[in-house]
Formats: sequence, structure tokens, C-alpha cells
Amino acid sequence: MNTSQPIPEHAESSSIKVAQRRADLAVEGAPPAFDTALHVGGPNVGDRDLFMRHVGEMFDRRWFSNNGPLVQEFEQRLCKELGVRHCVAMCNGTIALEIAIRALGMEGEVIVPSYTFVATAHALHWQGITPVFADIDPHTHALDPDAVRRMITPRTSGIIGVHLWGRPAPANELQAVADEHGLHLMFDAAHAFACTYQGKKIGSLGRCEVFSFHATKFFNTFEGGAVTTNDDELAEAMRLMRNFGFAGYDNVVHPGTNGKMVEICAAMGLANLDAVHDIVNVNRRNHELYTSHLRGVAGVSILPMAEGEESNYQYVVLQVGEDATTTRDQLVEILQAENILARKYFWPGCHRMKPYRDLFPNAALMLPETTRIAERVIVLPTGTHVSEKAVASICSIIRVAVNGH
Repeated sequence: MNTSQPIPEHAESSSIKVAQRRADLAVEGAPPAFDTALHVGGPNVGDRDLFMRHVGEMFDRRWFSNNGPLVQEFEQRLCKELGVRHCVAMCNGTIALEIAIRALGMEGEVIVPSYTFVATAHALHWQGITPVFADIDPHTHALDPDAVRRMITPRTSGIIGVHLWGRPAPANELQAVADEHGLHLMFDAAHAFACTYQGKKIGSLGRCEVFSFHATKFFNTFEGGAVTTNDDELAEAMRLMRNFGFAGYDNVVHPGTNGKMVEICAAMGLANLDAVHDIVNVNRRNHELYTSHLRGVAGVSILPMAEGEESNYQYVVLQVGEDATTTRDQLVEILQAENILARKYFWPGCHRMKPYRDLFPNAALMLPETTRIAERVIVLPTGTHVSEKAVASICSIIRVAVNGH
């Protein structure tokens, strides 16, 4: 559904720098391209009037939390949108991961990619489960099923696949590995809302899938997350676990915690659901512009979306090749001097962050592609706060930085 009012784009100076030579770069003493910082992702806001109506209803009801009517409506809308039987809304994506992991009964070791946001590994380690890092496919940046097979031990209880950048993980291949070895399979779908796998909306793969609706995600609820599944018993367990295990008043039937989504977050989600189509269109436009502007620039390339699949185009992933005259880190420094806060994702990889580096000092020996990709990727700004002129300016700076003109 389209929004009742157009998505506003970020206000910016009428003249944005287009770099043509090295002297135009801020690192060489020229003024920066942007007066204020341009972030990788900025909060998208859909229909503000609808949001305020929901908030007014919330205040009239004086029902702010504890499975209120807005949360229930939000869950129902997501079930319909994603084609699943159950959606369990949560206070954030990390708690959603932790509850899903515990509800599945994972223990011992669980295989995950190192090339992911650290919360994927933390959600295991926090619960006394060992994250075992498997390598990725360098062409897709997703978990490599053959690498997963190599990491299975008698202590392995599950696999967590991660859909990265709006591209699906190889779900069927991972499911085959899980079935062969009797393992649980779930997916971290924090990047994958409104995306498809083999033409079907992501949400029903594996035993369950976990979404993040953090403020910087293209679809946000201020802060929030959800687990989707077609497994009735699993959904019921997670509903109990997110509310301290209560089944009615004074009746605790399951160990639990506080993972509930609050009403005002559901109000934001409902208002933004109607804007998803418009936001994706802006993201797609920006992704296509980046690809077009940088096509033919030696040493850099934009990671394409999965052919034949729908994507949210939430991330613009620039890969700096080994043959580039400017290194990835030098390019990040050049961009940040222009107030373009490009980021090194997911550098340096979970296995090289202190908690896991100390646990697995030799993990890099099994993760050559993870290490290589983590040292080559830059994520560029996109979203409704990034205009066509801004994309053209960013690309001109990259082109000059890499080629000198």
C-alpha cells in the first residue's frame, strides 16, 4: 500500500560538490561535500498523521504495554505481509534472537557466519552456547553450506543463517545440511524485511526467522524486532518466554524474560508498514544510481542484488578490489573527510573481536573469504535522506579518489 503523503527527502544545500580532480577533495584542503554528516542509514518516517492517531488512541486506552491492541494488530499485519502463521513481536532484534535460540533448545555449539553484526554471535555466547564461525561465499557474502559442513562436531546443535544486504542466504542448501545432521536451522533476517527467496517473502524459512526493526533499518518501529514461524508450539513457547512465562494472571508456566514490544513502537510500525513500498523505491533508485555512476571505475564495484528476487535495497555495498590504487581504508578516510560517514561492515569480523578472538585465536585459518571480504567492503549512505544529487556527489568523490579524475 502506498503512503497517504509522499516520503520527504532530506533537506540539503542547493549546490553539492561534484569532484573532478584531487584538489577538489576535502583531504586536499577543499571544503567538504556536505555541511552535516551523511550517515549510512537514517530513520525513515512514513505517515506521521497515522502514527499520531495511533498514539492518541493509545493514550485514550491508557494501554502502553503488555500485548496491547496495537501490538496485536502489528503482528497480524506482519503475518499477512510475510505469509506466515505466527509473528511474535519483541522489544528488539537481539532479544528476539536470544528467545528464538532458547525456544529451539539450542545448546553446545551453533554454527554462524563471522561476517555478520556481532549480535548474532552474542545472542549465543550470552546464553552459554559456543558460536562456531563458518566461512562465507565471496560472491554473495552469505554462509557457505560446504564451510558449514566442515565445522560440524558432535556438540553442534544448530545453524543460524544470515540474510545479508537484502539478499537471501542459501536456505535450501543449509536446510539440507541441517536435515542430514539433525540440526536446528533458523535465520537472522535483520536485513531481509520485504525481501524474497525463490519468489516467496522471507519469514518462513528454517524453524523460524528473526527480524530487527531498529531505527536505522529501512523499516523501523523506533526499536523492536520479531520472530516469525509456521511452528505452532514454537510460537507459543516464545510468547510465554517474552512475558516472564506467564499464562494468565499469577500462573507462570515457563522460564521467561521481558521481551515485549510496547504500544508506541507498534504504532510506528503500523504507520511505516504503509510506507514500505515508497521507501524501497527510493532505495532502489539510489542503488541503481550508485551502480550506474561507478560502472567502469577500475578497482571498485557495487554488490548486485540477487537476480530474480525482490530486495529492500537497504544497503549499498561497495567492494574495493585488490587491484585498486586506493585502499579500502584510505577511501573511507577520504569519504569521511567529506562528511560522508561510509562504514567498514562487518569489519573486522566477529572472530577478530576481542570476546571471540580470545576464545578462538586461530579461527581465521578457517575463514579466508570472511577475512578478505571484511577488508574490502564499504557501505555507502542511502535511504530517504540521500538524494540523487548526493549520490552523484559521493560517486564523483569515489571516482576521483580511485582514478584521480
